Amino acid sequence: MAKEKALLFRAFSIRTILPNVVTLFAFMAGLTSIRFALAGKWEMAVFAILLAGVFDGLDGTVARLLKSTSRFGAELDSLSDVVSFGVAPAVVLYLWGLQSLDRLGWAVALIYATAMALRLARFNARMDDEEEPRKRLGFLTGVPAPMGASLLLIPLMVDFAVEASVMQEWGLLVAAYAVGVAVLIISTFPTVSLKALRIRRDFFVPLMLVIGIVIAGLFVRTWLVMISIGIIYVISMPWSYLAYEKRRKQKRMD
Repeated sequence: MAKEKALLFRAFSIRTILPNVVTLFAFMAGLTSIRFALAGKWEMAVFAILLAGVFDGLDGTVARLLKSTSRFGAELDSLSDVVSFGVAPAVVLYLWGLQSLDRLGWAVALIYATAMALRLARFNARMDDEEEPRKRLGFLTGVPAPMGASLLLIPLMVDFAVEASVMQEWGLLVAAYAVGVAVLIISTFPTVSLKALRIRRDFFVPLMLVIGIVIAGLFVRTWLVMISIGIIYVISMPWSYLAYEKRRKQKRMD
C-alpha cells in the first residue's frame, strides 16, 4: 500500500505535468484561431496558429530538459497537432477564401485536415521504430505539421503583406495550392529535421547573425518574413532529398 501511494504521488509531480501544460497551450491556441476566424479577425487567427507552433516546439524541449517524456505526453501532443495544425488552419482558410467555392471549398478543407490526421497517425505508428529509414538518417517523412499549417496559410499572409485582398479573390488557385500542401504533408518525401542538423563551429557566429536578422525582420515585416521562410523551406526540399539519398548510399557502403 505504501509503495502504491508513493507511485501515485510521483506520477503527479510538476516535472511530469509541465510539458503537458505547454501542449495544452498549443491546443488552446489552435482552437482560439477558429474563434478569431469566426469574428473575421484573420491576422489574429493566423497569429494564434503560429503561436501554437511555438508551443508545439517547446513542449518536447521542456520534456527532454526535465526528463519527463511519456507516452501520454506523446499522444496528447498528436491530438493537439491534429486540432492546431489540421482542423484549425483548414477552418480558417475555408472561412477566409474557400467559402465562396461552396462544396468544392469545403472538400478542399476536408482534404487538408484529413491529410494532417493521416500524417500524425503514421507518425504515431512509427514512433518507436528507430530503424525507419528516414528517421535513422536524421530526416522527417513529409512536411511536419507546424510547417504544413504555415504553408497552408501563406495565401492569407500574402494579403496581409500587400494590405489588399489579392489572394482572397482567387479561390480556385488557393484551393489547388491547399491540395498541393496536403500532398506534401502526406508524402514520404524526406525533409530536413532541425533536431538532426549539426552546425560547424566556424559557422556558429554567422548563423546567429542570420537568426538575429530574421528575428528583427519578424518585428518589422512579419508576414513578408514568414512568406520568405515558407518559400525557402519549399525550395530546400530537393536539397533535402539529395542529402538523404547521399546519406543512404553512404550507409549502404558502410
